[in-house]
Amino acid sequence: MASNLYKQNIFIALEAIKSQKLRAALTMLIIAIGIMALVGILTAIDALKSSINSQFSSMGANSFTIERLPESSIQRNGKAIKASPYIKYTEAESFKTQYQFQAVVSVSTRASWSEAIKYKQKKTNPNISIFGGDDKYLSVKGREIGEGRNFTPSEVNSGAKVCILGSEIADDLFDNQNPIGEFIKIKNIKYEVIGVMKEKGSSMGFSGDRDIFITLNAARQYFSRPNMDFNVHVLTPTPQLLDAAIYEAIGIMRNVRGDVLGNPESFRIRRSDSLSQRLIENLQIVTLVATIIAMITLLGAAIGLMNIMLVSVTERTKEIGTRKALGANKSNILLQFLTEAIVICQMGGFFGVFAGIAIGNIVSLLMGSSFIIPWMWIGVAFVLCFAVGVFAGYYPAKQAAKLDPIEALRHE
Repeated sequence: MASNLYKQNIFIALEAIKSQKLRAALTMLIIAIGIMALVGILTAIDALKSSINSQFSSMGANSFTIERLPESSIQRNGKAIKASPYIKYTEAESFKTQYQFQAVVSVSTRASWSEAIKYKQKKTNPNISIFGGDDKYLSVKGREIGEGRNFTPSEVNSGAKVCILGSEIADDLFDNQNPIGEFIKIKNIKYEVIGVMKEKGSSMGFSGDRDIFITLNAARQYFSRPNMDFNVHVLTPTPQLLDAAIYEAIGIMRNVRGDVLGNPESFRIRRSDSLSQRLIENLQIVTLVATIIAMITLLGAAIGLMNIMLVSVTERTKEIGTRKALGANKSNILLQFLTEAIVICQMGGFFGVFAGIAIGNIVSLLMGSSFIIPWMWIGVAFVLCFAVGVFAGYYPAKQAAKLDPIEALRHE
């Protein structure tokens, strides 16, 4: 019985919408614009968040680096922070041995900031960075090899003179020639090229495609200097384990470095996901602003809908009187007009959701993100439309329900 009543009210609502097409269409349009703004922006933001997380995960977002504490102007106990002693190779290896957490640990060093590389008669500018690392270094740093292979553990242990080139260096020195198996010279020492990195691109003016990677022990042997600094890199299986891994790493590294209990660490932890988290936090501000704009638009739509419903009640006074004379009670009339307001809102919401998903995904595809269907925001949109319908329709529906049937039948 109740279901038949709801169906009848929906049918009456659709008939009423047909009789006042222009006003109903304008109200639907305002609601659709508000929902489109909300769903569209939030769809694009969700797609962008997903893209940021996936890109930073491929770059080792669930990793962190232990490095020497640099000198800083930031005050600690009223004094500027002084640079800590360099992390020695023995300290890095000692940490690697003692660290039993479920994670991959790698040790690296920057062998040189600026070197000129030679291949036969060709020579690069002296702006090539040389990194020494073990066989786990590239995977922990989220770097991928495009051609060739990685170092083997035996090559790292023996300090083999092999190298992996950045893509830009390979293009400069070898043109269209396959560099694998060829020999280049770094500081007049020959290194066999065993791999070429995938293109990374530049950031903040620095290009990751102009780096060369050699084995860690080769870097120690051929680029040795008194204050050689080493970094430790840790990659956890999932981002959820990152905090626990850092907590354990701090305790072990303090012990390895001999940091006195109560004193600050003589090293720092640099999380790889810090940039992605900052970007996502900034996106949350955009999400808030978009939500506020959509709410203001929906409030305007609600006021417009309420006005339309009040006009509709006035125009249909005689109809209301007839229904009451035929046996309709106050609750039937209230439900009829409330249903009409909700139907208008849901129809506007449907078009708004469809347009919002389309626009949000067009924006996300232009930014290189993947297609996404924001089920949560779709649900939120329809709930909001229902709430707007109830808010805007209740007062006019109540006014219609209060009409005296005799007076209503006399109305012209």
